[in-house]
Amino acid sequence: MSTELTVLALTLMLALIQIVLPALLRHRETGIAYNAGPRDEPGPPVGAVTGRLRRAQANLFETLPLFATAVLIAHVAGREGTLTLWGVWLYLAARIAYVPLYAFGIAYVRSAAWLISLSGLGLLLLAILLPA
Repeated sequence: MSTELTVLALTLMLALIQIVLPALLRHRETGIAYNAGPRDEPGPPVGAVTGRLRRAQANLFETLPLFATAVLIAHVAGREGTLTLWGVWLYLAARIAYVPLYAFGIAYVRSAAWLISLSGLGLLLLAILLPA
């Protein structure tokens, strides 16, 4: 399996972690009785960190389909190389950094991490679209 596909798999693991983290925190906020019940009522207010982790998850899910598609196109089209390697690693590293930066409310640096992840995605697209 190529490095790019391995990084895609690692990114999917990050996505699973980002699903579990806010769910665990929300469980601590609401308790087992609420979580086991029908949840007809909204429950207690969402905590600040839980809310931030939910938003970080939503932010990942905005670009993850684009990232996955770009990785798969590069692989199928035989366009993997230096640009795609830089692209996938930049994307994953920035997305990993983004989670604690958002969870702890670190402004500006969080936005820089987001921009770096988009740069990684941009490198993937360049590798696909530039003439061989």
